[in-house]
Amino acid sequence: MQAFPIPAPQFNGASRRVGAGSALNWLQQGWAMFIARPGAWMAMTVIVIVIYVGLATVPLIGPLAAHLLAPVLAAGMLIACQKLAHEQELAVSDLFAGFQRHTSALLTLGVLYMLAMLALVVLAMLLAGSGMAGAMIMHSPLAAGIAFGGVALAGLLWLLLSVPIVMAIWFAPALVVFNAMPPVDALKASFNACLKNILVFLVYAPLVMVLCFFATLPVGLGFLVLGPVLAGSVYASYRDIFLSA
Repeated sequence: MQAFPIPAPQFNGASRRVGAGSALNWLQQGWAMFIARPGAWMAMTVIVIVIYVGLATVPLIGPLAAHLLAPVLAAGMLIACQKLAHEQELAVSDLFAGFQRHTSALLTLGVLYMLAMLALVVLAMLLAGSGMAGAMIMHSPLAAGIAFGGVALAGLLWLLLSVPIVMAIWFAPALVVFNAMPPVDALKASFNACLKNILVFLVYAPLVMVLCFFATLPVGLGFLVLGPVLAGSVYASYRDIFLSA
């Protein structure tokens, strides 16, 4: 006989479709989380910026490590959001909570994200390089146009292929850390949820781009506020879209 209590079935990644107006609500909730503890949030953001600036100075390995660590650090920000949502005390050390909960699964997400972005960059470089090589071989006025066309095609392909990668990774850290989903299943569930809610993300993305523009004006200092707000909006969107959140 099966032992009691009977364990609950594992979450299967079920999601729902929300209205386009939810995008503004997510950002409002992110702002509410920020103003609840602005000092701690800005300190965490400074730490993240220092980590990524430091990694950017390391040739080749640095950008790869940045993608590897992204889900782990994102999980820490999401855990901090959850603590605020449950009226618990927020600490700067929560940023590194991903190194204590579901770490192997989060690092697996990071490896898959890193490999996907690496493959995308290599493909774009091959396309751009082939266009420039073809232009160098030709000795005609069309050479510059061919080189520009190759670079433009590479950039367009990078943009198009990066969208599904972002869709797959968007909710994956939350699904791993809050729902204990296996990494591949979390990526699939995240992609399906984003695809189901493509309209709301078509509203969310321009809003974020406008906010990023204004955040860059005061020498980029606006990102000390916008970073936590966006983290809170991701947590709010996760709670809004996933049925077991």
